[in-house]
Amino acid sequence: MKFSSVIFWDCDRTIIDCEKNARYVISRVVMYGSLDDWKSIKQLYGFDRIRNELLQEKDIDPKTHHFISIIFDIPKEKFRCYLEKQYQLKHWIY
Repeated sequence: MKFSSVIFWDCDRTIIDCEKNARYVISRVVMYGSLDDWKSIKQLYGFDRIRNELLQEKDIDPKTHHFISIIFDIPKEKFRCYLEKQYQLKHWIY
């Protein structure tokens, strides 16, 4: 699959196995990808697998978390990223 170059800006795209690293690919596309990238993962993985992988992803930014909560019609509290972030201490803002 061809994805936008901005999605995997920090790694070598040629060594990413889309099947073994499905959760990584899906989360990157949802956070940084374009509409065409979204269509590609829907074709590659299917809607159910995308939903299940995102429910288990630990590191999703708040904006994307809100978006996928609406897209999949799942409360934000059901996502692992919501549960895990509750335990992370934040830096103080001075």
